[in-house]
Amino acid sequence: MTSDADILAQIDAAFADVGKPEHFTDYRHCCECAEHDETLRSHDRDSLELRHVGNPGWDPLCFSSAQGLAYYLPTLVRFVLAPPSLEHGWYGDQLLFHLSSGGAWNRLYCHCSLEQRDAIAALLAHLVETRTAEVDGHPEEDVLLQACTLWSTPA
Repeated sequence: MTSDADILAQIDAAFADVGKPEHFTDYRHCCECAEHDETLRSHDRDSLELRHVGNPGWDPLCFSSAQGLAYYLPTLVRFVLAPPSLEHGWYGDQLLFHLSSGGAWNRLYCHCSLEQRDAIAALLAHLVETRTAEVDGHPEEDVLLQACTLWSTPA
């Protein structure tokens, strides 16, 4: 069985060269986009915390470009593999949304290289093997299986 550390290493290697975008959102669109852009711009992979992205009703990553999601993916995976937060619960629900919304037209899926897609497919398979308590009997179980199918499909 693959360990959390192995998955993190694979994700880190696959996304290591993704640069931090100058802007994450269409920050001129509205005040909400500007605020989300500022939140994401003011942090890097090491300083972003779950409190910045852990509220599904106010998640700046929903407005982010694919490059912005790719940039933060190693951090987001760390949130998923950590124990659930008392305030925010298991971050996997939100990451699964980001990895599955739009199906085959998912913005991150379309943006990623084959190596990055393989790393995300490995992460999703790992979640199926190790995080059943978080998804069994919940709607996230179906989302996880749909995401596994999408990210495991050859380009």
